[in-house]
Amino acid sequence: MSARLNALEIPTVGKFVKHIASAGKVLHDSSLPAATANMVTLRASQINGCGFCTDMHFKDAVAAGEDTVRLNLVAAWREATVFTEAERAALDLTEAGTRIADAAGGVPDDVWENAAKHYDEEQLGALVSLIALINAFNRMNVIVQQPAGSYRPGQFA
Repeated sequence: MSARLNALEIPTVGKFVKHIASAGKVLHDSSLPAATANMVTLRASQINGCGFCTDMHFKDAVAAGEDTVRLNLVAAWREATVFTEAERAALDLTEAGTRIADAAGGVPDDVWENAAKHYDEEQLGALVSLIALINAFNRMNVIVQQPAGSYRPGQFA
């Protein structure tokens, strides 16, 4: 499959992507643990069916030293025993925030309260922002059918 359009060659889209990618840099530099950020971006990408982002975030996490067993179990995090309670809370918030349209009331209070037990306000803000950002990237890539498997670690560094 090839992409429906080369978004980065379109000036307006290229500028847009550059700006939202800079938001990603801000979040990368936040106090949210990198391992948590890796799990969040991978899980949201899986839920949204974004093969390009799932591939990219898996490869980037491996390049950053993340254990492949943990990465392979992200989709089954509720049953897996390899995640901390804080990571589990972040994954739960990721799923609730990614599946907002499926829940009439949005993110349930208990999901938010559990995340708030593990992360301070700075980290919670970064976590919420990261969930919003990865969902935006996932939607763009799914709409234009960006092909999975074409990402190389460091490609957008």
